[in-house]
Amino acid sequence: MSRVRRFLRENSLTLVFGAAFLLALAGQAVAGHADFNNQLVAQELAPTTFGGYLLTSDFAVDVTENWQSEYLQFFLYIFGTVWLLQRGSPESKELDKAGPESDARQKAGAHAQPDSPALASAGGFRQAWFARSLSILMCTFFLLSWLAQSVAGAAAYNEEHLRELQAPISWFGYLGTADFWGRTLQNWQSELLAVGSMAIFSVYLRQRGSPESKPVGSPHDVTGVEGG
Repeated sequence: MSRVRRFLRENSLTLVFGAAFLLALAGQAVAGHADFNNQLVAQELAPTTFGGYLLTSDFAVDVTENWQSEYLQFFLYIFGTVWLLQRGSPESKELDKAGPESDARQKAGAHAQPDSPALASAGGFRQAWFARSLSILMCTFFLLSWLAQSVAGAAAYNEEHLRELQAPISWFGYLGTADFWGRTLQNWQSELLAVGSMAIFSVYLRQRGSPESKPVGSPHDVTGVEGG
């Protein structure tokens, strides 16, 4: 097998989803541009170019409000499943393993293996940070994208108000508006529903060959067992 084919095979999950993300983002941009121009024409304003639309706050807020909810989902799922359990779900740890677990089970500190990451055997802050680095990164992405959503949302909100000859408001004032919280909560509820549904449905339903599912013949009450 050539190096290129091997690379594509070993990284196919990331590559396929990355390509699908770019295609979906491009499709959103095309559809959003058409809708944006329809609104401008309806208000008897000149339409904008596609490149110009990509620089608008309308496009930015539509993108970032989706990103922040996705990263919130992953942060809550990664962090919450340290302690929270669901009997029978492969998305849950085994019922007697709630919590951060011992160094021996986590292969950390003195229990690190020869092929373990270097930071797994480091002491003090470096190991503590590495041991929580995934949830820290997801939380950071969530907070940054939520901040970006609020800034872009405030700009889009004020642009619409100015078109209607209404006074703009400050960024801090926008944080208290129904527009901001409506955008935010409609995404949060969908992500929380998806995570909760996955946790409980995977108790009783199967997908052969998926690591997100238990093996087809596993009993419903077996917890923390994944297929492959």
